[in-house]
Amino acid sequence: MFRSLSLFNYRVWFVGALISNIGGWMQSTAQDWVVLTELTDHDATAMGVTMALQFGPPLILVGVTGWVADRFDRRKLLMVTQSSLMLLAVTVGVLLLTHVLTLPLMWVFALAFGVVTAFDAPARQAFVSDVVARDNASNAVALNAASFNAARLIGPAVGGVMIVLVGTGWMFLVNAATFFAMLIALWVIRADELVPRVHTHGAARLADGFRYVSKRPDLIVTFVMVFLLGAFGMNFPIFASTMALEFGQNADGYGLLSSVLAVGSLAGALLSARRDRARMRVVVYAAGGFGVVSLISSFMPLYALYAVTLVLVGFCTVTMLTTANGYVQTTTDPALRGRVLALYMAVIMGATPIGAPIAGWVATTLGPRAAIQVGAAAGLLACAIGATWMIASGRLHRDRSRRFHLTIDETRPVGVVTRAPVH
Repeated sequence: MFRSLSLFNYRVWFVGALISNIGGWMQSTAQDWVVLTELTDHDATAMGVTMALQFGPPLILVGVTGWVADRFDRRKLLMVTQSSLMLLAVTVGVLLLTHVLTLPLMWVFALAFGVVTAFDAPARQAFVSDVVARDNASNAVALNAASFNAARLIGPAVGGVMIVLVGTGWMFLVNAATFFAMLIALWVIRADELVPRVHTHGAARLADGFRYVSKRPDLIVTFVMVFLLGAFGMNFPIFASTMALEFGQNADGYGLLSSVLAVGSLAGALLSARRDRARMRVVVYAAGGFGVVSLISSFMPLYALYAVTLVLVGFCTVTMLTTANGYVQTTTDPALRGRVLALYMAVIMGATPIGAPIAGWVATTLGPRAAIQVGAAAGLLACAIGATWMIASGRLHRDRSRRFHLTIDETRPVGVVTRAPVH
């Protein structure tokens, strides 16, 4: 489960990312609560717009950000993006403490965060393959998800309590301080022990990622499934905050829901780390599980019961996303990995501008339970699409030795792959 941690560079990266992610979740909790309760009067639609502005740039800039992640030194690129995110966090924190921040100004900063993250996310994802060899890539991706969700377990709960005690502005400043952990980790990493990269030719190769994915039906299906969950099912800030208000909770109650969600998320990430490789069938199963448990959660009459169901929601979500990420990383041509991962991150993060305003509007108009049910339907649809592809591709067939037993063959070729020119 923890084999990648035997490598010095990955240990340093893991610790730096964990500390930075804790701060990031504290800031995320503060930002959601500021928009919902301080800058508006419980307007979930405004919250959806904020999320759309923050997660829209990865979709719009996908061609450029993927090329940048493949073209330039990812370690140095991450130093630039992490420093920029730190400065933005400091600025928003100061504006909140001085009571200057308004909703339109928050939207401007949400967009700025989104632009920087658009360059940061694919570089961070692809950098994992620079730190570990391909044999450990799936394990390293899963441990990255475990780090992210361990931070999600701690950050929102601590952030929710601190919001009540000292206010939201300090959460942004605390997050700014945690960026030093990532910057130190990037500086300490031994460059001579990084996996040698395969480089492609320059700007003429921008479209290669799109061409590559277009010839891989398995990747197209994976991206469609991830899009559906990203657009309509993963609007947890909207779901959890509005449900917290419905149950009469404050910021600490909202933060606790986010942390409970992370309990299941962490379990899903650790179990994914135990698997020898990422498999498509796990993605399909997890999408269906997400749809079922999300639907059940929408009917919970008590705060405690709703919190319990979020453990299962988190487990299914992270199992799907971690497995999908690992599958994309380990089956993609190394020369195109940055561009393909940029597309993958654009699908996840870029889906939010489409789904978050809709989820916010549904939550405001019809109630948060209806918004959760829309997300549940998206999960069931994603499962149906994945299952249909597995049957149509010939991977699902009846076992010859047992009449009613079905087996899945994941050793079949995944499609035509064109390799980019390298030097």
